[in-house]
Amino acid sequence: MSVPRRLAVTIGPNPPDRLDKALARDVPEAAGLTRSRLAKLIAQGGVSRDSTPLTEPRTRVSEGDIIQIVIAEPAEVSARPEDIPLSIVYEDMALIVVNKPVGMVVHPAPGNSSGTLVNALLAHCGDSLSGIGGERRPGIVHRIDKDTSGLLVVAKTDKAHAGLAAQFASHSVERRYRAVVFGLPDPAQPRLRGLAGVSAEPGGTLRIATQIGRHRTDRQRQAVLATGGRHAVTRMRVVEAFGTPPAAALVECWLETGRTHQIRVHMAHIGHGLIGDTVYGGRRRLSAHAVGVMAAAAAAAFPRQALHAATLGFIHPETGESLHFVASLPPDMTGLINALRG
Repeated sequence: MSVPRRLAVTIGPNPPDRLDKALARDVPEAAGLTRSRLAKLIAQGGVSRDSTPLTEPRTRVSEGDIIQIVIAEPAEVSARPEDIPLSIVYEDMALIVVNKPVGMVVHPAPGNSSGTLVNALLAHCGDSLSGIGGERRPGIVHRIDKDTSGLLVVAKTDKAHAGLAAQFASHSVERRYRAVVFGLPDPAQPRLRGLAGVSAEPGGTLRIATQIGRHRTDRQRQAVLATGGRHAVTRMRVVEAFGTPPAAALVECWLETGRTHQIRVHMAHIGHGLIGDTVYGGRRRLSAHAVGVMAAAAAAAFPRQALHAATLGFIHPETGESLHFVASLPPDMTGLINALRG
């Protein structure tokens, strides 16, 4: 039977007024404990003071308090290794960057228990994986939708996971996407300037800043909310317009935040939903008069949201090196763009 790891943390000067926040500040980075992991440990009774368990995150702490943390060895993950080919862009002992194909789910879930990125990583990485989030599995720091292609970074150690999670939390990770949308999003258009949360910035950039949360009636969807939800910021610019008059566009979007379906929701919010997006794009169709019969047919038949995570940049959490990766558009999006070019 494995022996739990024990950690003693001394609360420093001027601590935050909550246990969870104080631990997030004062737990040594080398311990590799993320905020979410600390929250789980508190809820599970793994955090104590003077032998008294502290199970309430709002518990007040004082400078000099010694907080004991008991960290159980990671449980074996229920997902099984599967020999699935991976497009590996970069890998070292701490992390791995992959170019996820269309159709691959990132993490096992009901209805998708196999064939996921985690299944593939378990087979590829083997025993090199460390315990992250209480499971012996790759550290999924961020995700992209099943039908979105592109770059993902996955942590292989607790320390890498903590460092990457901190960068995502501070919005310092560079994430740029390419998408094909209906219409031409023009920052100078009065209609766009009149939308809540939408503003123009230099260089033809459109900034979309709203609250995003679950749709009030459809729990499978996200929506822009007037109140509640979480703050979300997307910037975009047009790369290329298609049609006469313009009926579609290739756009570049970059994220300040990373909410579920953020780009898809924000582009639909401004009236320029993604081609192929059956959830947020509605039943819109391209005009054959504007783009040609073949291009209109290609757009109507496109089987998924035309979205690709093209660029990923971050600071290596262990070496401090600045890393930057670019993944070319997949063949299906290239084919769609070529058809729209006529």
